[in-house]
Amino acid sequence: MYRRTFTQIAAAAVALAAGAGMSLAQDTIRMGAAAPQTGPLAGGATVTHWPAVRLWVHQTNEAGGLQVGDRRMTIELVEYDDQTNPQQAIQAAQRLATQDQVDFMVAPYSTGMNLAAAPIFAQLGYPMITGTAVTDQQPALAQQFPNMFFVLGRTSVMAEDTAHVLVGMRDRGEIGNRVALVNVADAFGIEMAGISRGVLESNGFEIVYESSYPLGTQDLAPVIDGAKAATPDAFIAWSYPGDTFALTDQAIVQNFAPHVFFTAVATAFPGYAARFGDQIEGVMGMGGVNADDAAFQAFAEAHMEFAGQAPDYWASAATYATLEILGQAIEATGSIDRATVLAYLQDRSHEYETILGPVNFNENNDNERYWTVGQWQDGVFRGVAARGRDGAVAAELFDGWN
Repeated sequence: MYRRTFTQIAAAAVALAAGAGMSLAQDTIRMGAAAPQTGPLAGGATVTHWPAVRLWVHQTNEAGGLQVGDRRMTIELVEYDDQTNPQQAIQAAQRLATQDQVDFMVAPYSTGMNLAAAPIFAQLGYPMITGTAVTDQQPALAQQFPNMFFVLGRTSVMAEDTAHVLVGMRDRGEIGNRVALVNVADAFGIEMAGISRGVLESNGFEIVYESSYPLGTQDLAPVIDGAKAATPDAFIAWSYPGDTFALTDQAIVQNFAPHVFFTAVATAFPGYAARFGDQIEGVMGMGGVNADDAAFQAFAEAHMEFAGQAPDYWASAATYATLEILGQAIEATGSIDRATVLAYLQDRSHEYETILGPVNFNENNDNERYWTVGQWQDGVFRGVAARGRDGAVAAELFDGWN
């Protein structure tokens, strides 16, 4: 078991300064990263992906780099914009490996881009620790791509826990059985909606409205029109950042306020609260964190200081944790040989200490320990459902747009 905590990074920097007179060979680990800087998912990546990646690189270098055998090795980050385009994500990975000759690569942003790039990561022999991929295909993907790891959770677990939150509210007499279910029509949205439908119906809920829309759709008024006309008790949207904001905008405009209002990716963004203010009290979404956890609070403070913005309350920490894990595997093996590091990651006996808490891989996922559902309560997006994580709070009824 190997552990290196968030706070130990800062301590390492102090120790390095104290030993300034020592002669340590300096070297560089080249790290490649391709994720949206333009296109429909750029807004989400700008919040969740890029700041967390750059913060880890910055803090690691401030601490003197990674201890790789008898060398201290700093990180050089090589970045590309995949333009929210799967083909561009594949080409960027190829270029990073063959032209830039990076030692390691950061996994892409979003489920779809990770699925697109997975074959090229595997073909080129790069460990792929994903922080933003949510899919029920994890067991099959781990078999097909033994270099691929997951920390964010499985689709069915997210869908199940969302349904269980609704079941609890129904059992308390707060809501009825009528659900409107919508999704963005990409790999993430289609899979989430399909599993949600089955889980909800098996728990006695009636899907009274269902719709999907293409990625990048600007006008979502018809979706809210249809959902409102169906008079549901709960509205669930498996959405990406642009859709999450647009659906909320339209719900406010049309005063569509079912007792459960759930949007997916970006509901946990600080920008969501900045945009809608107190109106989102009680809105639910994917993910969550233990907002009172000291490690998360230290991460959030460092994120704000470095990037000038707060992290989101879900996948920012997961993205940062993927690099903590990779760094710990490199240090534990004392090597930047990808095959050696990958073999270490594949050994299920190893545990990594991250800002998410302990992580160890079972069938290449985080052994079923992750946040699933969160809710805005008193200005903070708090986890209301989790698997294997402490700090969840009780879900509350959405009382409308105030």
